[in-house]
Formats: sequence, C-alpha cells, structure tokens
Amino acid sequence: MTNPLHVLVIVTSAATMGQGGEPTGLWFEELTTPYYAFVDEGADVTLASIEGGEAPIDPRSLEPEGGTPESVTRFKRDEEASAALKNTKPISEVDVSKYDAVFLPGGHGTMWDLPESQTLADLLTKAWADGKVVAAVCHGPAGLVNAKDENGDPLVKGRRVTAFTNSEEVAVDLKDKVPFLLEDRLKELGANYEKAGDFQPFAVVDGRLVTGQNPASSAEAAKLTLEAVKQTAPATN
Repeated sequence: MTNPLHVLVIVTSAATMGQGGEPTGLWFEELTTPYYAFVDEGADVTLASIEGGEAPIDPRSLEPEGGTPESVTRFKRDEEASAALKNTKPISEVDVSKYDAVFLPGGHGTMWDLPESQTLADLLTKAWADGKVVAAVCHGPAGLVNAKDENGDPLVKGRRVTAFTNSEEVAVDLKDKVPFLLEDRLKELGANYEKAGDFQPFAVVDGRLVTGQNPASSAEAAKLTLEAVKQTAPATN
C-alpha cells in the first residue's frame, strides 16, 4: 500500500478587514471544495492558519447567492473536519517537509495577514525549494507575494499566475477597502498574470505552481494541484 498524499491547507486568521473593519475571513467554499477533492483522493489533509486556533469564516460565504455549495454542507456535517477548522495548527509549528503540497484558500481576510507573515513566506519558500507543489485560489495568492524561488526571485516572477481580478474587486465593492489590488501586485512582481471573465472558473498551472482566479475556480485549482503532485512525485518500482 502506498503512503497517502499529504496536503497542508493554510487559511487566514484575519476576522476583520483591518483594525475595526467589517467582518471577513476565509471564503468557506474555497476550503471545503478543495478539502474534499483531496480527501476523496485518499489524501491526509492538515488545516493550519497564520495564528492557529479557530479560523474565521467570512459570513457572506455561509449563505452565498445561488445557494449553499454541496461541499459546504458536507463540511458542516463532518465532525472531524469542523473540529479541525476550529483548532487549526499555527504555521509556526508546521514542518512543511512532511507534505506533498501546500494549498492556500482565499477570502478577503488573506489580504491582511498572509502578506504580512514572514513565517508564511519562509514556509512557502522552503516548500518550493524542497520540490513541493504550491497552490492558491482567489485571494489565496496574496500569500505568495513574499515567497521566493530557488534563485531568490519572487516565486511568481515569470510564471503563469491568476488570482482575484481588479474588476472582480470592483464588482464586490471592496476595491477601496483592500490594502492592495492582488492582480496589480502580482504583475508588479513579474508574474505572467492571466484571467478569464469575472467570476468564471479559471485556473492555471506552471510546473509546481497552481493558482485559481475566484471561488468558482476552487474545484479546478484542486484538480490541477493533485495532477501536479502526481507529476512531481518520484517514480517507484
């Protein structure tokens, strides 16, 4: 029997948009859909966050337009998964060498604490250097902005990347509330930024780097993550 895949999922610990800002946090489906994509493939999934403990969920993602996604309903009924999200591991206590992939779900909370975390930047830099798959969806790529590649350059530099777009930020009326526009920042770092229409499913892979544009892209981003892990895994007899 082969060892299971080990996936580290890192979520935001930011419950508000800045000090005293409106409630935010993790966009629930961007966790739950990839979570079950990984679990259903036999992966062992660890839930971690910037600070550890209970991860905040953006209240808007609990009752999204169009009804509750199936994966969200499944997660709410899953006692083990729900308990893990209420007791996430702080990233300072994570040994990334034990994992095959790191996945960063979004939610606007990520825009505040992921880019500010040197611990996260160091973890992702090490993961990349060790040959792991690094993946993120929607605002999750905010966690990539300070990660470096093996040459000390920005991890996203010269690589195909997508993330929540400027026009999507305008559409949700948060353009003037976020600390920076993610599309612009990725371009400034030298990423080959790509996008589809607003809120359309879109994900790209560049070797071991996988990114998805928005919540609708979480399933595709998870699928590409699994494919990338299989392609980078050492051959066994």
